[in-house]
Amino acid sequence: MAGKPKAGRRAAGGPRPGGQPPAPLTAHRGDLEPDEPYDRLLFADTAFDEVTAGNCHFMDCAFRNVLFSGGRLRKARFTDVTMAEVRFVATDLTETGWQDVTLTGCALAGVPAFSAALRRVTFRDGKLDSVNFRAGTLTDVTFENCLLRDADFGGATLLRVSFGGCTLTGADFTKVTCTDVDLRGAELGITAGYSSLRGATIDTVQLVGLAPLLARHLGITVSD
Repeated sequence: MAGKPKAGRRAAGGPRPGGQPPAPLTAHRGDLEPDEPYDRLLFADTAFDEVTAGNCHFMDCAFRNVLFSGGRLRKARFTDVTMAEVRFVATDLTETGWQDVTLTGCALAGVPAFSAALRRVTFRDGKLDSVNFRAGTLTDVTFENCLLRDADFGGATLLRVSFGGCTLTGADFTKVTCTDVDLRGAELGITAGYSSLRGATIDTVQLVGLAPLLARHLGITVSD
């Protein structure tokens, strides 16, 4: 199931093999630079305004109460990272790579993240407003109790993705490839791409709600 710990997966600051206590994270000071590796660092209670830090690699890092306002993180990679109360506002996350990342209570607004690759990523209790995942690849991704407003998944590949407890408003699934996508337990406000839901699982209540829209999409007239 997406979002569950995998063998070999270790969150930032988690126990190391052999039961050795983890070394404490080092607090980061200063700005971010492009093409830099950032290993075992803590980013806390800070803001990055219009930062330009493409091609960075964040490994075993933690972000807590951090604001990214504008700026470019294009092609940055996040590996074994935790984020809590982090906000991305109009930050360019195009072609970024995310692996073994948990985002809790985070907000993304007006974020281009097209062609991003997400693997074993969990969004929990967050808000995603006008986030563009077009042409991205999402594998073993969990959206849990999130609000997704005007999320664009157009042309994306979704494999083992779930949306439990989420509210989707104005979501675009045009030309999405769905495999083992679980929409059960979500409020579905899908405005485009009904024909791309092949491979998704919904519950009976959701089917009743979608029926008029599916009928309209298929050109079916319902008249009693």
